[in-house]
Amino acid sequence: MTFSPTGDAAAGGAGGGPVGNPARVTLAEVRDATLSIDECVSAVLLPEVGGIALFVGVVRDNDHGRPVTDLAYEAHPRAEVELARVAADVAARAGAHAVAVTHRTGHLQVGDVAVVVAVGAAHRGEAFAACRRLIDDIKSQVPIWKHQIFADGTVEWVGAC
Repeated sequence: MTFSPTGDAAAGGAGGGPVGNPARVTLAEVRDATLSIDECVSAVLLPEVGGIALFVGVVRDNDHGRPVTDLAYEAHPRAEVELARVAADVAARAGAHAVAVTHRTGHLQVGDVAVVVAVGAAHRGEAFAACRRLIDDIKSQVPIWKHQIFADGTVEWVGAC
């Protein structure tokens, strides 16, 4: 789901923050294709932004001491709408000027990018705080589930909210 500079959804779904709030969601999408870090950074690079905080989640080779070979992300049909809602909430309350987020679905290998969050704010403190809050809220509120596959053949579902 992409957003216009005013924070209104360009293709259905949630919009940006309240009227008069300069913060806006510039990108909020769930994709089954490779994610671009540069795309998210570019989406929050506005003239009023003095600092950009970035979080990139990648598939690691272990979880709680157990070797992971690969995993798959699955998303509820409303996941993108919920992702946009969470992003808009953080943008409206966290002192950010712009927020961009993309989350991957499908089969991923160790080292693949699973989620990219970028927040642009006037200063680094607001950018870091909003970025941290956004990734935490995504993990707790957006219906995207991780199906981990371990080296011993066992599997585990993670994040079923």
